[in-house]
Formats: sequence, C-alpha cells, structure tokens
Amino acid sequence: MGERFSHPPFRYVGRVNERTLWLVGMMGAGKSSVGARLAARLVWPFVDLDQAIEQTAGRSVAELFASEGEAGFRKREREAIEALAGTAAVVALGGGAAAQPGVAERLLATGTLIYLRARPETLAARVGDDAARPLLAGLDPAARLAKIRNLLAQREPCYLRAQWVIDTDALPAEEVSLELARRLGAAT
Repeated sequence: MGERFSHPPFRYVGRVNERTLWLVGMMGAGKSSVGARLAARLVWPFVDLDQAIEQTAGRSVAELFASEGEAGFRKREREAIEALAGTAAVVALGGGAAAQPGVAERLLATGTLIYLRARPETLAARVGDDAARPLLAGLDPAARLAKIRNLLAQREPCYLRAQWVIDTDALPAEEVSLELARRLGAAT
C-alpha cells in the first residue's frame, strides 16, 4: 500500500480547460473543503453534489438511500452531473459517483477531473462515525476501515483516470486549494 503513495503529491496530465472542475475521491478526502476554497479563489460557483441532491429531493442522502436504495440515489446523482456538465464551476462529487458506469467518461469529456487521494486510515479518521454516511452507518471502527479499504479498491481505477491526482493525507484543504489555484494560473 505504501508504494502507491510514494510519488510526489501533485501529478497533472493533459490540458486544463475552463469548463467544470470535477473533484473526485473517497468520503473524507477533502472534496467539499478543498472545492469551496478553490471556487472562492477562482471566483467560480461551488457545488457539493450531495448537498445539491439533498436540496432538490428535500431529503438527506441517508434518507434517499433508505427510501430509494443506492440505485435510486445513483440515478439522481447522474442527473445532477448531467445538469452541471460543462459549466464553469467547481463540483465536489460523492465518493461513488465517478465509479458508476459511463460517469468517468462524461466527467472527462466535460471538464477537468481532479482526484483527491488519501490513505484508508486517514479517510476513516476524518469520517469517524458520521451517521450521514449511509455506506458506513452502524459499523464499528475496524469494520468502517475495512469497508473504506474495500470501496477504495473498487473505485480507485475510476479515480485514477483523473488528469490531476493529489495526495491529501498531510495537506490541509487551504494548502491543496492554493496549489491547485496556482497550477490553474489563478492564485490569489
């Protein structure tokens, strides 16, 4: 596991465009924190996709999972992504969004994909026992860490399609957003 994180924390592939900046990664990687700060630096709108879905549905993500199942939630997620695709905005996606069939391709076609990566132990510490995380609800710490490892193993191949990969384990959100803004040519 350590070898995957041994390279420098910032990697860029491809050209940055002025379309959507999609932030992907596991829950607890810092997508919402970094995204809000980056959007402020760029003077672009920021959208936390899970919050946008909650506002539209009038229910929390946990309630949507309970009433519609994961498939129903993922359908809402894909619709929200399509509505934002190609807009000049910074969008923090839910942890499973990019791993859904066809979604990573759509994200890459409509903007720049940025993977905020962290080790499973970091992710588990950051999310704690947050009851709002339906996929981790009711799990003890050891089971939560095991679930995070399993989800990461399933999702990471999609995340690694990103043009940017940033390790966030030891970097505060402010530092990550500043570095991204610098690399985008918009540091303030």
